[in-house]
Parts: sequence; structure tokens; C-alpha cells
Amino acid sequence: MVGSGIAGLSFALKAAKHGRVIVLTKKLSESGSTGRAQGGIASVTHPEDSFEKHLSDTLVAGDGLCRESQVRLLVEHGPSVIQDLIDWGVQFTREHGSGGSSKSRSTLKSKSGFKQEFHLAKEGGHSTHRILHADDMTGREIQRALVLAARQHPNISLRENCFGIDLVTEKHLLQQKQKNSQCYGLYALDESRNRVELFLARYVVLCTGGLGQVYEHTTNDDVSTGDGIAMSYRAGAAVEDMEFMQFHPTSLYCPGRPTYLISEALRGHGGILRNHLGEAFMDVLHPLKSLAPRDVVARAIDAEMKKSGQACVFLDLSHLPARETRKHFPNITLQCKSLGIDITKEQIPVVPAAHFICGGVKVNSHSATELQGLYAVGETACTGVHGANRLASNSLLEAVVFADRALEHILTHPRPKPTAKEFSAWDSFNYPKAPEEILYSHNLATIKTTMWHYVGIFRSTARLKRALEFIRVINKQLTNDYWSFSLDPKLIELRNLSLCAELIIRSALKRKESRGLHYNLDYPNKTKTPRHTVLRKLERKL
Repeated sequence: MVGSGIAGLSFALKAAKHGRVIVLTKKLSESGSTGRAQGGIASVTHPEDSFEKHLSDTLVAGDGLCRESQVRLLVEHGPSVIQDLIDWGVQFTREHGSGGSSKSRSTLKSKSGFKQEFHLAKEGGHSTHRILHADDMTGREIQRALVLAARQHPNISLRENCFGIDLVTEKHLLQQKQKNSQCYGLYALDESRNRVELFLARYVVLCTGGLGQVYEHTTNDDVSTGDGIAMSYRAGAAVEDMEFMQFHPTSLYCPGRPTYLISEALRGHGGILRNHLGEAFMDVLHPLKSLAPRDVVARAIDAEMKKSGQACVFLDLSHLPARETRKHFPNITLQCKSLGIDITKEQIPVVPAAHFICGGVKVNSHSATELQGLYAVGETACTGVHGANRLASNSLLEAVVFADRALEHILTHPRPKPTAKEFSAWDSFNYPKAPEEILYSHNLATIKTTMWHYVGIFRSTARLKRALEFIRVINKQLTNDYWSFSLDPKLIELRNLSLCAELIIRSALKRKESRGLHYNLDYPNKTKTPRHTVLRKLERKL
């Protein structure tokens, strides 16, 4: 399997009970989207909450495009996978003493059987407190626990510094007898050994995360380059709903520094969005005010910035008890303090940033793609759970629930393991090294700025068509480079990013409406019948 975030490692830990698991990853513990998740993981754990409430909140946020059956799977399996995380050693924030309302506490059992009360937060789009968290560093705590558990498991082999290049399909067979689309493994560059290896397996599970690096401003780590999505599409699998890129409404505005996420939980705690005049502009735009769904808030902030000409808006927590703010958000407090901002007294300057792709590789209810033997889980996949806009803190839950679903399907659909003698070897290193790497860095910068300005929060058909022209020129150049020079990580990631950029644009052009995260100025209204956008390799023309 490929990827070592919450989706990949939770799958590996359960699959290892049934056989050997090889985990290929660029970096193990210090990178990826899981470790950057601040807010928490949503699940029904309080007696006053219900599956129907969680279902309803998710459907409303998804703006008519969620697959209800998939959402029901998500919410109903939530409590059991939360228990799995606790059993693997994840330490969620507890509710100490009698502080906090009854609605902000839940009781779950640890592995040892002792009952523990956990603090529950509330985030945008949720009708009640249901977010389990580890202060404001939930992802880091989950990653810590899962990496430790995986390192200690005898059936799990962790291979770092590996970059997936392409999936192995029937076209790589020396004698092409198979007619149906199947996946047998993948080719990957082992950077530490400077060689391409052929990894064959009965099943390949892609958990490579998202593609935020396709945008100029993103909360994603630099490893989020859409590798699994690009490899799957090239191999013939369908991708779905790629136009729905979620822009997190509040990243810290600090020019010259890496983007830093300001968790939605601060608004759930009572933070208020204000413009440069101090006006709570969300109060007149949505019944949930500053806690409206992310697509609504991101567009409102973007519009407010354009109207005022200001570079940011502000998140205000100064009216809240300082002690409680510091208690619940210690990491954000320290990060802002290092920049001279006391969040208990001063407003936090914030701007939207690319955050989460709701689309991805099209999968069924068991995370299976259209290629036999290939599964996709987490942000790499499009389960239909998020629809046109992801409900806050549903992504970590989706990753664990659908990793379980993938394993369930794999255990009931046995496949023979392919042998190396059936497949062609890799000869990429017979090619010379690229003479000027500045070409890659310039192409990357062009992709990022093009996507940010032309395929951002607000879009138009003219902008999208212009962006597609630019990206296809870059794709042609990169294809020539791919077949002319030896591989290195920069070329592999750039090739994947540029393809993902094209898939986003093509999907956006196909959608003749505005829905959820996709807003086209030329089609401001919704169509009567919501439809998913599906692209396959053979359908390249618009």
C-alpha cells in the first residue's frame, strides 16, 4: 500500500492481522495532511447526539451531491473506529472535573476497559458538539500513535523515501493475455537507493492524500502532490468530482512565511470573523454566522477582501475567557505568539487557502476502484461522502471507516500474487539527468499561480479555458521530459501535479452550475438535478 497517514496506517494495522503489508511512503511521521489536522475527528459519541443528526449535517454541507448510503456508512461506523483509535494509543483530550456542559462530554472505554470522559468540540456546519480532539493538535497525536503501533507490528514493513511512479497493469505484462483492467502493483522510485523497484501485490491500496500543492496558497504539506489520483487516472481508473476543491476559510495571514492553518474549532469555541472595520460580516450572510459551512465562509471572506481592498479579514477571540482559549488551543496560541499576536487580546489576521479535495479516484462502498485489485482510501478517493463540500472533521473519520471497508472487501475477494517474470523491467536510468532543474521550479510556480488566480474560489468559463491552455502546454513539456530524462522526485511529483491541475479544470468546465465549493460566475445557479462529474483517460476531450 502507498501512503502513511491515518488512512494508510489504520488499514495496515488491521490488514497485518491477515498477512504481510508493505507500506511505501515519502516520509513517515513528519509530513502529510494527517499530522497537520488540528480540529479533530467527528463522530456520534454523546447520548444526545444521533446518527441522523450527523447524517443530516453532512448532507446539508454537501449541497445535494452526497451519496446518502455512503454517508450513512460513515456515521454508523464512526463510534467503532473511534474505539479502534483509542485502542491503538490515541490520547484524545479528556474532560476533567465537572467543567464544561454535558453536551461537550462523551464517555468511551480505553483498551484496558476503563471509562474515560472526552471533551467534544463544535465546528462549522455541525448542529452539536461531536468533535473528539487532542487539544489543537489532533492529527499529530493520531499520527504519533499509529506510527508507533505500525513500527512495532511484525507484519508491517515500512519503506520511506519511496515515490510512486505508475501502477502496474495489463499493459506491463510481457505477454498481454489479460483483456480486463487489473492492477498488479506499482513502480516506485526508492530515492535513498536511487533505483526504480517493481512492487507486485495481490492488492494495491492508495492512501496518498490530497493535492493542495497545485495551488499557490495551501494548508497542505509539500508531499501533497496528487500522486495516487494521477497514477490511477493514467492506469485507466475513473476520477470524480475533481472540481470541488475546499478552501479553508482561515489560514494565518503572514506574508513571507509558510501557510499555517487556524482551526475551525476556534470559531466553534466562539470566535467571530470581522472585517477591517470590526464588523461581524458573517452575521448578515448566514444563520450560522461565523460557523457557516466552509464554502459559504470562504466565498464571503474572498468577497469581503475584494470589496474592501484589504489583504485579509480577522478572527476575534478577545471577548472569550483567555484561560479557556489558551487551554483548548495551546499550539495555535504559541504559534501566533511567536509572530507577536496574543490571540486572547488581539485579532488574528486570516485568509482562505486550498485545503481539501472532495473529489478523487472514484470508488464504491468498499473503496474499490474500476481496476480490479486497486483500492483508494482517504483524500485520494471520492466516496461521495463529502459531496460538493466537506463537513468539518469528517475526513479523518472517512479515512478510517473506508479503510475498514476496503479490508472487508479484500478478505472476501482473494487474488493470486503476480510474479516478477511476467512483467517488463524498468530502464529509466538509461536516460541522462535533466540539464536544468530551474525548468521544473518554473513550471511548478506557473501551475500554482495559474490555479490560484483562474481556478480558485470564484471561477469563470473564460478563466478556466485560459488555465487549461496554460496547463496543457506544461503537461506536454513534462511528458517530453519524462521520456527524455532519468527520474527524480521533482519530476515525478510535478508530472502528477500538472495532471491533477488539468483534471480539476476539465471537471470545472463540465459543471454548468454553481454548487458547493464550485462557483462559476457564468453559471451562478444550481441545476435541478445534481450530477457527479466523472473523467476517464479515454474521455480527454471536453
